[in-house]
Amino acid sequence: MPIVKVLIVGAGIGGLAAALFLHDAGIECEIYERSPAIRELGVGINALPLAVGPLAGLGLLDRLDEVAVRTEELFYCHRLGQVIMRRPCGLAAGSDVPQLSVHRGRLQGVLLRAVRERLGPDAVHTGHRFAGFEQDTDGIRATFSDPAGEPLGERTGDVLLGADGIHSTVRAAFFPDEGPPRWNGVMMWRGATDWPPFLTGRSMIVAGGNAAKLVLYPIGRGHSPDTVLTNWAICIRSGDPGDPPPRREDWSRPGDPAELAPHLERFRTPHLDLPGLVAATPEFYEYPMCDRDPLPRWSHGRVTLLGDAAHPMYPMGSNGAGQAVLDAVALTRHLTSGADPEAALTAYQDERLPATREIVLRNRVGGPEMVIDEVERRAPDGFDHLDDVIDPAELEEIVKSYAAASVAAPTGRS
Repeated sequence: MPIVKVLIVGAGIGGLAAALFLHDAGIECEIYERSPAIRELGVGINALPLAVGPLAGLGLLDRLDEVAVRTEELFYCHRLGQVIMRRPCGLAAGSDVPQLSVHRGRLQGVLLRAVRERLGPDAVHTGHRFAGFEQDTDGIRATFSDPAGEPLGERTGDVLLGADGIHSTVRAAFFPDEGPPRWNGVMMWRGATDWPPFLTGRSMIVAGGNAAKLVLYPIGRGHSPDTVLTNWAICIRSGDPGDPPPRREDWSRPGDPAELAPHLERFRTPHLDLPGLVAATPEFYEYPMCDRDPLPRWSHGRVTLLGDAAHPMYPMGSNGAGQAVLDAVALTRHLTSGADPEAALTAYQDERLPATREIVLRNRVGGPEMVIDEVERRAPDGFDHLDDVIDPAELEEIVKSYAAASVAAPTGRS
């Protein structure tokens, strides 16, 4: 029985990407978003070639290039500035498509505009909170309410897709006793502002380990020719894994400069003035780094999960948005396989759940940044010669092992 229509809960990167891939394959979609309006929130994220490839297959690369930076190199550094490893990225590493560093909201905006152009201006319904569903052998019926809790009626389809983030209401319908997300004890402050380019202007720096980490990279053009929009993140361990987070995870919560200021002196980088960059940022955001335990299953009859609703993970290794795109590619492939809806969703789950579980668990122990952790463990006060601290082959194996776990599906068109 062909799958004709998918109801998608959530208009984030995962939900929008899923709609585009499903529409491209001939499946009708409607998206329901709880927010009254979709605002381009957040700061920088990275889209690895494994995610850019499928989006390029949909004809979106030119639009992405307009808002993003093609990242060429990544430096892993000691928190005091010494280089541990340099790795080429994207095209420079031999990929067919670039790695893109981009403002999360601008990426969402590109996908949203494409959805409205291709699926129609009314394909995304804002101000719709998911309230519940019923399913039987004929299909699925989902109900929604407005922000005030007033019913907005029933929508019908063949499949319901929960792409509604780390606080997913669709996920909670199947796992009501799961509890809040799990905090790893790290508070993250993130911001972006116009700043003169550093290194090649397409370089990324990750300095420090999981107790104190600095991340720097450009994510777009600046407002003047001599600047680029520069993303920064500072992550400081201030609690123990499993402690209750000090505040609820919310990408739009403003950070407190006085709270961040004492941590800036923990880092040294010769490539830019870090205190000056932070001080020049008009507003930045704080976020307790949280994930959830991997689930035993995502698919329940005609309902399944995708992206952060399925596998929220710590932001390491540039994998969050990318794995959501790979979910969308795999989901589309299985829903167009000719299998009945329940079998297709089970096959999708069986492909993607083990792969993402591996990444979630690896990120808990440091992801690819384990290379810095190991060097800092052996040389906490820095070093003069890396070979005196660790064998470069040992570092390379750590990064390659993580990269192999991240690539869980082909990057071509579904």
